[in-house]
Amino acid sequence: MSAVSSPTAWLSAAIDLVFPAICPVCDARLGAGRRDPLCGACWAAIPRLTPPWCDRCGLPFPTCAPRDGLASTGLCQACATGAPGFAWARAAAPYEGVVREALHAFKFGGRRAMARPLGDLVVETLGDAMPANVEALVPVPLAPSRERDRGFNQATLLAERLGRRLAVPVETGWLRRTRATAAQTELSASARRANVRGAFSASPAVAGRAVAVVDDVLTTGATAAECARALRAAGARRVGVITVARVG
Repeated sequence: MSAVSSPTAWLSAAIDLVFPAICPVCDARLGAGRRDPLCGACWAAIPRLTPPWCDRCGLPFPTCAPRDGLASTGLCQACATGAPGFAWARAAAPYEGVVREALHAFKFGGRRAMARPLGDLVVETLGDAMPANVEALVPVPLAPSRERDRGFNQATLLAERLGRRLAVPVETGWLRRTRATAAQTELSASARRANVRGAFSASPAVAGRAVAVVDDVLTTGATAAECARALRAAGARRVGVITVARVG
């Protein structure tokens, strides 16, 4: 049965007639090419990150200007100078435009359904670029008070979508926050590192496993690196990072 004639498609069309579906980014009706709740136009407008990029942190090479003699190593200047705490990181899109607005609607507007298109963006953009042999996805935990206020953890919803698409288990109990931290948004890179230092602990269940930390945005990498440090301290064999977007 084609997608057009499926019961789900007919139901969606009928609901749209009564309650027109509106894109949370541009306020337009979803229309053709929709990736609910994102409209087709916004989905198509998202710039995708593609190689070449740093083998370690995934930063695209056209924007990272590696030092003379380092370009052939496959590492950006920052990773060649001092390796981050994780083995690899990959993101699907730059943190700008539609993706930034979609993530804001997701995290701060309560649009939980945004986990579907944003998770799909990661899978469909990165595809084979994601390292193989990831045994579990580990979402970055929120402080309990912040999760209560928000009503959900966006990293967990993303990890669950990725887990279904990639057939990889999601382990929400393998990483936890040991203390609340200040919001990272207005902090410098060094302040971000200090803010999250020692803020996570990991379960012994991670020992010997290759895992990927899941979050919405990679900015300086401070949170991801601290999560990776905690997982490695508990015996994780290899820790990567998957995010929807990245800054830089």
